[in-house]
Amino acid sequence: MHADIHLQLHHLNAAELHHAAENRAPAPASPPLRVQLGWRLVELGLRLATPARQPIAFAA
Repeated sequence: MHADIHLQLHHLNAAELHHAAENRAPAPASPPLRVQLGWRLVELGLRLATPARQPIAFAA
Protein backbone atom coordinates (compact mmCIF):
# COMPACT_ATOMS: atom_id res chain seq x y z
CA MET A 1 0.00 0.00 0.00
CA HIS A 2 1.28 3.43 -0.89
CA ALA A 3 2.41 5.49 2.14
CA ASP A 4 0.18 8.46 1.25
CA ILE A 5 -2.91 6.26 0.96
CA HIS A 6 -2.05 4.52 4.22
CA LEU A 7 -1.68 7.88 5.98
CA GLN A 8 -4.98 9.15 4.54
CA LEU A 9 -6.79 6.00 5.71
CA HIS A 10 -5.25 6.44 9.15
CA HIS A 11 -6.54 10.03 9.35
CA LEU A 12 -10.02 8.98 8.25
CA ASN A 13 -10.12 6.19 10.83
CA ALA A 14 -8.91 8.54 13.57
CA ALA A 15 -11.58 11.10 12.62
CA GLU A 16 -14.29 8.43 12.80
CA LEU A 17 -13.07 7.31 16.23
CA HIS A 18 -13.01 10.88 17.53
CA HIS A 19 -16.53 11.46 16.22
CA ALA A 20 -17.79 8.25 17.86
CA ALA A 21 -16.14 9.19 21.16
CA GLU A 22 -17.77 12.62 21.15
CA ASN A 23 -21.24 11.15 20.62
CA ARG A 24 -20.88 8.47 23.28
CA ALA A 25 -22.62 8.96 26.60
CA PRO A 26 -20.25 9.40 29.55
CA ALA A 27 -19.70 6.40 31.76
CA PRO A 28 -21.65 6.40 35.03
CA ALA A 29 -19.60 7.75 37.89
CA SER A 30 -18.54 5.19 40.45
CA PRO A 31 -19.07 5.95 44.13
CA PRO A 32 -16.22 7.82 45.81
CA LEU A 33 -13.39 5.77 47.23
CA ARG A 34 -14.42 6.79 50.74
CA VAL A 35 -17.87 5.20 50.25
CA GLN A 36 -16.41 2.01 48.79
CA LEU A 37 -13.95 1.71 51.67
CA GLY A 38 -16.73 2.31 54.20
CA TRP A 39 -18.84 -0.51 52.81
CA ARG A 40 -15.84 -2.84 52.77
CA LEU A 41 -15.25 -2.07 56.45
CA VAL A 42 -18.92 -2.75 57.21
CA GLU A 43 -18.65 -6.09 55.40
CA LEU A 44 -15.49 -6.97 57.31
CA GLY A 45 -17.11 -6.05 60.63
CA LEU A 46 -20.13 -8.21 59.89
CA ARG A 47 -17.91 -11.14 58.97
CA LEU A 48 -15.98 -10.75 62.23
CA ALA A 49 -19.17 -10.36 64.31
CA THR A 50 -20.92 -13.48 63.01
CA PRO A 51 -19.86 -16.79 64.50
CA ALA A 52 -17.75 -19.05 62.34
CA ARG A 53 -19.37 -22.16 60.95
CA GLN A 54 -18.56 -25.27 62.87
CA PRO A 55 -17.26 -28.13 60.74
CA ILE A 56 -19.73 -30.99 60.41
CA ALA A 57 -18.61 -34.09 62.35
CA PHE A 58 -19.53 -37.25 60.51
CA ALA A 59 -20.36 -40.33 62.58
CA ALA A 60 -18.04 -43.18 61.79
